[in-house]
Amino acid sequence: MLKKAYPYRFELFLFSQVAILFGSLIIPPVIFETIISPILFLVNQLAGIVLISKKKKLMWFFVLLLVVSGIVFGAELLDDSKHRSLALLNMGISFLFYSIVTFEIVQQVWQSKIVNKNVIFGLISGYISLGLISFFICLSIEMVFPGSFKGLGVTIETPKLFTERLMYYSYITLMTIGYGEIVPITSLSQKAAILIGLMGQFYLVVLTAIVVGKYVSNAKLRA
Repeated sequence: MLKKAYPYRFELFLFSQVAILFGSLIIPPVIFETIISPILFLVNQLAGIVLISKKKKLMWFFVLLLVVSGIVFGAELLDDSKHRSLALLNMGISFLFYSIVTFEIVQQVWQSKIVNKNVIFGLISGYISLGLISFFICLSIEMVFPGSFKGLGVTIETPKLFTERLMYYSYITLMTIGYGEIVPITSLSQKAAILIGLMGQFYLVVLTAIVVGKYVSNAKLRA
C-alpha cells in the first residue's frame, strides 16, 4: 500500500496540511480545534510516513511518533482538564516530526532531476511545514513564558482561539508581511520572530531558485 501511495506522497501531505490550516473556515471553530484539528494532525503524520517510507528506520520512528500522538490525543479527549504535560509532549512530538519531515521534503525536492507537479507540491508543502514549525516555536515560548506576544487578545486558557491566533502570527511572520497587531515583546520571542523570517526568506530564495533553474534547464533540453 505504501508503494502505491508513494508517487502521491507530496499531494497527500499538502492536502492534509491545507485541511489543518483552513478547516476552521468550514467546520465550527470549537469542534475543529478540539476534535478535528488533532485528527488532521494525525492524518498529516500518516502522510509523512508515506513521504519517507523508503527510509525504513525513519519510517518506523514516524510510526512510533504517530502512536504516541494518538495516545496523547485519546488521553486529552477523555480528560477535560488538559494536563500541561500532555500538551507539552504533543507539542514536542509535532515539532520533531515537522522538523524532520521538512528536511526530507527539501532533500527530495533538491535531489529531483525533473520538475513536475510532484516537485511543485513538495515545494509548497515544505513551505507550509516551515510555518507549522514556526507555530510550534511560538506556541512553546508562549506556554513556557506567558505574555511573550502582545496582541493575541486571548490567553492559553482559551486554547481554541489561542492556537488560531498564534498560527496566524507564525505564517504572517514567515511570509514577512508583519501587519503588527501581534507583537513579540520579550527577547526570546523577538529572536524567534527573526529566525522565522529568515527561514521563510532562505527557503524562497534558495530552494525556489533551484527548482526554477531545473525547470528552465529541462525546458531547454526539451526544446
